[in-house]
Amino acid sequence: MIPLGDETLLTPTCSRAGCRTPATWNVNWRNPRIHGPERVKVWLACDEHRDYLRDYLAARDFPVAVTAFGEVLDVVPDAGGPVA
Repeated sequence: MIPLGDETLLTPTCSRAGCRTPATWNVNWRNPRIHGPERVKVWLACDEHRDYLRDYLAARDFPVAVTAFGEVLDVVPDAGGPVA
C-alpha cells in the first residue's frame, strides 16, 4: 500500500453533508423508477445520522434497508415492507 500521508482519507465517513464521522452503517437503497431490486446504492452513515438518511430516502418512497457497515446486500426489496 502506498501511504497517502493523511490516514483520514482511508476511513469511510458518513454520507450526511458536512459530517466526517466514521461510518458504522450502510443505508442500502434504490430508486424504483429507474432500477430493479438488484441495483443497490449505498450511503454510509454514522450512528447520529443513520435514521436521518434512512427517513430521507423512505419519505421519497425509495426502498431502504439499513445494515451494519460492510454488510453487502444483493437486493433491496420494494417499499411497503418494514424499514430496517
